[in-house]
Amino acid sequence: MSILNQSIVLVLNRNWQAINTRTPADAFCQLATGAVTALDVDGDNLRPVTWAEWITLPVREQDRFVTTVRARIRIPTVVIVVNYSRVPTRRPAFNARNLRERDGNRCQYTGRVLGPDEGNIDHILPRSRGGRDTWENCVWAAREVNTRKGNRLPAEAGLRLLRAPFAPNELPVTAFIRNAHAIPEWELFLST
Repeated sequence: MSILNQSIVLVLNRNWQAINTRTPADAFCQLATGAVTALDVDGDNLRPVTWAEWITLPVREQDRFVTTVRARIRIPTVVIVVNYSRVPTRRPAFNARNLRERDGNRCQYTGRVLGPDEGNIDHILPRSRGGRDTWENCVWAAREVNTRKGNRLPAEAGLRLLRAPFAPNELPVTAFIRNAHAIPEWELFLST
């Protein structure tokens, strides 16, 4: 995969809050049209730079760059959207890890804290009866309890939920952005 097509550019809103990632190809297009400014990071010095100035900046030893017929151009690691101040939110993806986290690694029938391999997803209304994979229909349960429950409702199996399942709150998208490429400039804007 070409470096131009990797998501290695962090996007900040105009308040300098992380909201997304982009490919360098997208960042160059947005920079050239004035939709974003690039952030020139030099030690502790952070300076927004327009396209006209960006293409004249020297390429430093640590910089990634593209080569054009005229010159080498640095690939920005962080861009700032000129006219956008919101921080979008989203709900965590429905999966076993997030369900286990929502339920605090506890079996929702016994209250016992479970190790990573001691529990699994239990469908309150079993899939064989039309139950769906949703936050409101699934809980984290001990494997042996889930096996005993089988394709029955909790009451039919003599079980009672400790609390009703719920969809977790939406979180700022910043919580979902990961620095998979270990880009040092991103650490200034991502919470750990």
